[in-house]
Amino acid sequence: MSAIEVFADISCPFTHVGLRRFVERRKELGRDDVQLVVRAWPLEIVNGQPLDPDFIAEEVDDIRGQVAPDLFEGFAPSAFPGTSLPALALAAAAYERDVATGERISLTLRDLLFEQGVDIAEIDVLQGLAADRGVDFDPMDTRAVLADHAEGVERGVIGSPHFFTPGGGFFCPALDVRRGPDGHLQIRADLAGFEQFEASAFA
Repeated sequence: MSAIEVFADISCPFTHVGLRRFVERRKELGRDDVQLVVRAWPLEIVNGQPLDPDFIAEEVDDIRGQVAPDLFEGFAPSAFPGTSLPALALAAAAYERDVATGERISLTLRDLLFEQGVDIAEIDVLQGLAADRGVDFDPMDTRAVLADHAEGVERGVIGSPHFFTPGGGFFCPALDVRRGPDGHLQIRADLAGFEQFEASAFA
């Protein structure tokens, strides 16, 4: 088994697209030997303030309308979490058990948020998911999250998601994202960038 590291926030819609595309391509290639280790890149710490649900809703609309009509079907701005730190703590605890559990919980948390409209800051939600997967965690213990952030800074993480493969780092390889003069995102699938990323990830 090999692992691809990615520093990301659970509340980042671009990460949701990137991880989904990675998992889909992995399945197409039959490369279940390549696992994802999703590390914490908490944007509320990076930016010094919580993410704005209305701003994220605008990004989701732009992403869904331009490149991902199959995603974000159940996204609800009213259920957007006030913090992602407890959910990131759960993901970190899951990886302490094993990589497969960590990957599954990382993906499930994003599915709950972006596809099912669930507030992943709700402790009952997190504890239920932890119990289902046999993970012990303390939602208030963010030491692993802060350690990931510190390591990401040292390794030159640009933003969420930032992948590290044997061939190098790739920031948001699935999408080419720019902001137009009207303030809205201009997004297209970055086919060349994703091919380079794929070649490195599945080498």
